[in-house]
Amino acid sequence: MAPSICPNCGATVPRNAKACPECGSDEETGWSDATETEGLDLPDENFDYDDFVKKEFGKGPVPHGIKWYWWLIAIIVVGAFLFLCLR
Repeated sequence: MAPSICPNCGATVPRNAKACPECGSDEETGWSDATETEGLDLPDENFDYDDFVKKEFGKGPVPHGIKWYWWLIAIIVVGAFLFLCLR
């Protein structure tokens, strides 16, 4: 598969081209299947996501759920709303 930009001359290459329209490079002379993904800065195959999260954020995953005090605040707000409406 042709890269979007020729690695040999830098010209734009049509999607399904067999060779570069500017310099004539092809798989045998200048590009391969790997050239299409070379410039994407993708992680290596042995990339450890959990290790990345620990290095980047300092902790493991954030715990899910709502803290008890937010439930208490919600009950107080709903109670106050009902009190004012029924009054």
